[in-house]
Amino acid sequence: MTELAARLLAGERRALARAMTLAESSRADHRKVAEKLLNATMTGSGKSVRLGLSGPPGVGKSTFIEAFGLALLQRGLKVAVLAVDPSSQRTGGSILGDKTRMEALSRAPGAFIRPSPAGRTLGGVARRTRDCMLLAEAAGYDVILIETVGTGQSETAVADLTDSFLLILPPAGGDELQGIKKGVVELADLVAINKADGALLDSANRAAAEYRSALRMLRPAAANWVPPVIEVSALQQVGMDQVWEAVTGHRGALGPAGIAAKRKEQAHAWFWRELQEGLLEAFRADPAVATALPAIEEAVEQGSLLPGGAAKQLLARFRTEG
Repeated sequence: MTELAARLLAGERRALARAMTLAESSRADHRKVAEKLLNATMTGSGKSVRLGLSGPPGVGKSTFIEAFGLALLQRGLKVAVLAVDPSSQRTGGSILGDKTRMEALSRAPGAFIRPSPAGRTLGGVARRTRDCMLLAEAAGYDVILIETVGTGQSETAVADLTDSFLLILPPAGGDELQGIKKGVVELADLVAINKADGALLDSANRAAAEYRSALRMLRPAAANWVPPVIEVSALQQVGMDQVWEAVTGHRGALGPAGIAAKRKEQAHAWFWRELQEGLLEAFRADPAVATALPAIEEAVEQGSLLPGGAAKQLLARFRTEG
């Protein structure tokens, strides 16, 4: 572990990949090593720009991330991409195709791409995404891009991890303001209208104008910041500099104290999330619960026992055993 930590802090890519594998593992021995590794490298984390990205399926998130990442590399910045892929609810498997869709970025020496399955974690952010983010920071990556699956509660989850949240939207989808929920727009610190090129350029202009009007009517998350709406073409690599300027502008509006306060709140929220996940794991692993669970589940399925009463019975066994 000590050797791996030293290699990680030196920026070795293989060490970072190995560390993330340990962090994402469900094996108890791997988790113990991962926790020690995180503690050993904690002083190297916390210095990166953390940017979350989300948007509806088909909006071109992977294409955008590759174009944006390559633009950041040209600025001399090291970029790590944590791409969370939706998992099958039947098998738990995941395609993990983001790395294949970012071929040019994955070959770049200053970039690191880590696709991870969301698993059973709600919200499109894997449970260990935060750990992987801290490890990437410790390895010296200047910008951490976290891409979510873009469905469910993913926007809220990624907003709880990052300094800025970029919402990527399509240029044409009928009534633009009905294309996405108000709650998602309220979370956005920046909005990018992708595919603003060719035949879709006029549609992108209209969509951008409508979202600018809509955002002026919403209460801003920061008193001195109105989320900008930027028209981009990831395919033609247009607008990437403007997005980065908006990201740095948002960080400037927050200031060091604002970023520190935001990360403090996020760490508190993640602590409770980990506590809930840990309690659920301990509950399922408890011998008294495991013994009684099959019969109680069958009773609930047959309708002879209400779910609320069944839960109380199991919780009583868990507390007694504890």
